Amino acid sequence: MNAREAEVDNLKQQGNACVKEQKYEKAMFHYTHAIKLDPQNYSLYSNRSFAFLMMRQYHYAMEDALMTIQLKPDWSKGYFRKGEVELRTFRFNDALQSYNKALSLQPSESRILEAMNKASKSLIKDKRADQQIPWLGAGVGIILGVIVVIADYVFTNKPTLTHPLLMALLTMSISMLGFGIAKGFRYFVKCQRRNLLEPPVDLFPEEKEDYENIDTERSNEKEKHPKYSKAQARQRFRKGKS
Repeated sequence: MNAREAEVDNLKQQGNACVKEQKYEKAMFHYTHAIKLDPQNYSLYSNRSFAFLMMRQYHYAMEDALMTIQLKPDWSKGYFRKGEVELRTFRFNDALQSYNKALSLQPSESRILEAMNKASKSLIKDKRADQQIPWLGAGVGIILGVIVVIADYVFTNKPTLTHPLLMALLTMSISMLGFGIAKGFRYFVKCQRRNLLEPPVDLFPEEKEDYENIDTERSNEKEKHPKYSKAQARQRFRKGKS
């Protein structure tokens, strides 16, 4: 083992120790340093993916999981890491596919089987919520409609809702409103989940533009003052003398 390999291994071990102590940010820095020294080391990307996952940096966790798969496509842990990110970001179908690929490379692995079981249960629960929550909203709407009808009779001298048809229409309208609100809420939740894997927003884009402007200005200055060869410099010097 040469000096560079020894340093990479040392950084990896430091990162692993930080993970055990749940110091995921420190672990991530150790893995990143090791990756700079050995960018083809697939296990480092896998470990850093886990650190990012525990930090809830799902975009970077997914990037490292995909890099692990790219570098070592026949290694089950890369697909397992990808599945873990997908499970945490509520992509249950995708997670099951990733776990299935991991299981095909490492059959009967208990950890993968447990993860698949968890993803399956979560998928069933999520589909059930999609079906039940809107109807729950409708049920709440019916209760509110009945309360409004009763309140109209109890708290007013001249009730507005005297006809049974009006009572039924009002109750149905509030029930449909509740259904729509609950449906909209589920749609909002799904949109929020989709955004979990989006790259983080650059909070300082202006600074990046300033650096780019400085770089272009420097390059322009270099173009204005081109370098001359020794022969050209001597020729210019003689012209200047004459």
